[in-house]
Amino acid sequence: MWPSTRLMRAVPRCLAGILALAMVTVAGFALHINLTSISFLYLLLVFGMALYCGFWEASFVALIAGITLDYFFTPPVFQLNVTDPQDWVSLGVFEIAALLIGRLSTKEARSAREAAIRRKEMEHLYELSRNFLLLDFHQPPGPQLSVLMRRIFELDFVALYDVHLGRHDFAGEQTEELEKIARRYFLGDKTNEKDTAHTAQRILRNGRTAVGALVLRGEVSSVVVDAIAAIAAIAIDRYQSFANEEQAHTASKTEQLRTAVMDALAHDLKTPLSTVQIANSGLRDVGGLNEAQQNLADLIESETSRLADLCTRMLATARLEADSVGLHLEDIPLGTVVSRVVQTASSLLAGHPIDVSVDCGIVVRADPALLTMMLAQYVENAAKYSDLGTPINIAAHVSKTEVVISVHNFGPTIRLEDRERIFERFYRAPHQGASIPGTGIGLSVVRKAAEAHRGHVWMVSGEDEGTTFYLCLPAVAGKGAH
Repeated sequence: MWPSTRLMRAVPRCLAGILALAMVTVAGFALHINLTSISFLYLLLVFGMALYCGFWEASFVALIAGITLDYFFTPPVFQLNVTDPQDWVSLGVFEIAALLIGRLSTKEARSAREAAIRRKEMEHLYELSRNFLLLDFHQPPGPQLSVLMRRIFELDFVALYDVHLGRHDFAGEQTEELEKIARRYFLGDKTNEKDTAHTAQRILRNGRTAVGALVLRGEVSSVVVDAIAAIAAIAIDRYQSFANEEQAHTASKTEQLRTAVMDALAHDLKTPLSTVQIANSGLRDVGGLNEAQQNLADLIESETSRLADLCTRMLATARLEADSVGLHLEDIPLGTVVSRVVQTASSLLAGHPIDVSVDCGIVVRADPALLTMMLAQYVENAAKYSDLGTPINIAAHVSKTEVVISVHNFGPTIRLEDRERIFERFYRAPHQGASIPGTGIGLSVVRKAAEAHRGHVWMVSGEDEGTTFYLCLPAVAGKGAH
């Protein structure tokens, strides 16, 4: 099909060249133009044919020009003398001119076409980049990008796989084979970029991390494919960042609402609790209670005190979350606070040998109420979650910059995946279940209070070594450091 089409295009061009050659010949013969001048005119005609029509058309005209030159202008005229070297030189010059000009013309045309293609591709890339800025990152970028790429670059098919969302999107020919081609390419762990006839495949990367895959089918250069892949990777990364930001913002709003509700609830509970405590004290002061009634009164006092302490911690948490707590910092002997906490929690610690290893010279600069609350929480946790009869160890050591307080007990091991989350508010390790009462608030208060003092908390746990909770606070310079 192609040779016949090429021939059909060449015939009229050759006829036009012969007509032009005939006109030049008639004019030259009529005006008695000499051999040199007519040869130059024929050469210009061959140049024109090579420049505008191509090498083969120019070669045909050059052959006819050589014969015409010999017949009409080379003595003896009106005779063909093709054996004359001069005729071969003329024909050779015409053919070489046709070849050189034809090659130069073809190269120039090819360069012009390539430049036009590159310019069009740059315009398309600019349009894609501009539309990229208008993408709705509340929605997954895959469907939007695939439609944009196909429309802008006039592609047959576009497939995009997003590993974060685990979805593949496509635009164009809708066949089951083509729908999953990008996903298969990504999961095949291809490391080499591969281009085949009219099809290009790329792994989308954010730095060294693969975030998806892209498959394009259509007329597009590999350089443009690389640019499109880079834009797609940026879009996926931007969507992920936007989603994380939205999630963090939503979590922050939820946390603020939760803090406000908890603060209001704690305040509302304080008044009736105080009333119950006063009434219970009055009932006991009246006297005349039998043993069972006295036990009930003691139980009411114990439970209301525990509930009041819980409300106090809830209020402290709300203030710490809102960064509205004002720290009243003092230089406090750590041993004194530990002794007071152990004495207060004596009923919980009953049945556990207590080992306190705190140097009497250790001094911390902290808010007395918050420090007491942090230590009390650690000690109460150790008492609740330790095996009956096992010792509880409270220790502290100090360096030039910090004081590390530890509370150790033997009990259920805390799983590795729970050791960070256990300091989150309302979180309780699944294995604890409902067997041990608790709200999941205490340890979150300890962490917030420690951060307010520019300290931090952590814990370690193992079957053989037991569980140890740590509280690290800045040390007071020159006091107790060793």
